[in-house]
Amino acid sequence: MGKDIDLDKETEEIPEEEQTAENTEETASENSEETSAGAEKEELSETDKLKAELADSKDKYLRLMAEYDNFRKRSAKERLELTDSAKGNAVNEILPVFDNFERALGTETQDTAYKQGVEMIFKQFGDALGKLGVEIIDPIGETFDPNIANAVNQIEDPELGENVVAQVFQKGYKIGNKVIRYAMVVVANP
Repeated sequence: MGKDIDLDKETEEIPEEEQTAENTEETASENSEETSAGAEKEELSETDKLKAELADSKDKYLRLMAEYDNFRKRSAKERLELTDSAKGNAVNEILPVFDNFERALGTETQDTAYKQGVEMIFKQFGDALGKLGVEIIDPIGETFDPNIANAVNQIEDPELGENVVAQVFQKGYKIGNKVIRYAMVVVANP
């Protein structure tokens, strides 16, 4: 037997060119898988970025809307307070005239037509104040409240209870909860 050929060696030995081609194919398929995986990651990360940006924009929008709503409510409240304040200042200026009409109504006169005329004017004036939301504070017989009246004098009266308004020198007026003129009163048994 002259020449023994080792078949195992021949089959095991693959030319270098073929090995390089196989490695290139394997590397290419791995690279394409990595590239598609990378593209998916890139798409996911871009989607995530867009979602985050959208959430951020939505948050800013909601905060802006809340700030605007608070501004609108605050402005409306300030406008109402300003209106009440201006109305209170105007009414405060004409209250002495109303007080004088009330005093004129309390005086005795022989002329009934004159008295009726003063009564009609007083009633009309009172109705106009009522339409403006003005309420009279007349605390006679009630417990003294320093939030609506000023005590200018005090007396001892066994018939009245403790800290009761015995007399009103000047009526007070308020618009809503805002006092525009405090009542001047005499308090019994302080």
